[in-house]
Amino acid sequence: MDDNNQDLMRTIQMKFPRLSKGQKLIAEYILKHYDKAAFMTAAKLGTSVGVSESTVVRFANELGFSGYPKLQKALHDLIKNKLTTVQRIELSNNLINQENALKGVLKADMENIRATLEKINHKDFEEIVNCIFEAKRIYIIGLRSSTVLAEFLGYYLNVMLDNVKIVKHGISDAIDQMINITDEDLVIGIGFPRYSARTIEALSYVQNKGTKVVAITDSLLSPLATRAEYTLIAQSNMASFVDSLVAPLSVINALIVAVGLREKEKISSTYKELEGIWEEYQVYSHKKEDL
Repeated sequence: MDDNNQDLMRTIQMKFPRLSKGQKLIAEYILKHYDKAAFMTAAKLGTSVGVSESTVVRFANELGFSGYPKLQKALHDLIKNKLTTVQRIELSNNLINQENALKGVLKADMENIRATLEKINHKDFEEIVNCIFEAKRIYIIGLRSSTVLAEFLGYYLNVMLDNVKIVKHGISDAIDQMINITDEDLVIGIGFPRYSARTIEALSYVQNKGTKVVAITDSLLSPLATRAEYTLIAQSNMASFVDSLVAPLSVINALIVAVGLREKEKISSTYKELEGIWEEYQVYSHKKEDL
């Protein structure tokens, strides 16, 4: 089953008459509490409705999934754009608690990076690097929790290229800041669930002006990806109510390094000059704290 294109809830409703008694209990629970079911193991879901773990697995197979993890992912995809922060906090109790917070979050972030490495399109990555060098001006937009990613990418690209503008949320609207954009420019849009409406609007605006768009987001079905010519996929599955930005930041790091490798001589010269400035104005502390 292609869980990207099927309406999961409708599929369950259509299959319902043919399900076994135990499978119907699972179906009813998911239809009513899909937000909670998404964070349950097969064993926990079975316990919640009074059936065995194997019945849960067979239920997933009956829906067309190769196993329960695939069904769980479909449920997760269904809810991740709809949950409020309050709902995330409530649901996070199923995933993580005070005692295992450190281990649980680090393991989840490791899984996000592993999945990103498998999903990312290496050809698109190289094409995006080419686009960065070909662009007359580069605009980077990432709002809400993605602001930190946009600032990080913009800071390093601007040191190397000098033609980078970070579109910021402030007094002027994002579109106002890109009013003079042309088809010779490049826009890099960064966004993860819950996607910023302002970012989506800005990408639609520049797309209509014929500007090339690159998206750094979590899925090819993301509203950012549907407005982009090139997309870098970085998994950001949450371990709790806080969005995981570890994999996106790692992808952005790789992009910065790839650009830097093409501009070795310029970067070396720039940083030599910067080191002099930093030393003169004591930007960094060289003192060790007295023990």
